[in-house]
Amino acid sequence: MPTALTEPELRRLVETYSPMLLRAALTRVSTPTDAEDAVQDVFLRALTHAPCFRDREHEKAWLLRSTLNRASDLRRRRRDDAPLDELVNAAVEAPDYGPLLSAVRSLPEAYSAVIHLYYYEGYSIKEIAKLLALPAPTVGTRLARGRERLRNLLKEESV
Repeated sequence: MPTALTEPELRRLVETYSPMLLRAALTRVSTPTDAEDAVQDVFLRALTHAPCFRDREHEKAWLLRSTLNRASDLRRRRRDDAPLDELVNAAVEAPDYGPLLSAVRSLPEAYSAVIHLYYYEGYSIKEIAKLLALPAPTVGTRLARGRERLRNLLKEESV
């Protein structure tokens, strides 16, 4: 049975990974509050389940994958549960992150995740493949297709 994380271990995880995890969650959800909820849920899961990590890269990959999955769950739940006026209010209250990040967030999850990890977090294709448990050629394909979709979205907005 795994032992619980100690307070210093949890504090190190939160201080080290929170900014990156929040940025990643924002690629999947529409508000910073939802992103914070997703990240908090992941840290709570780490605290209660105390997963055993092989090394820091495995730790980072687990946290990132868990955050992306939790943010996707929240987005699906919000979309299914929220009445229309709540969705409109959330869209109006959401801060403007600029046309590029908005366009990245509007892409399908498969593309937005790899674009975010590649451009915003600075991972290589091989590193993204390892983080998302995908073959490197698949990541490269998603990156290329995501770029193309992003280019078309930005071209439509400028017209």
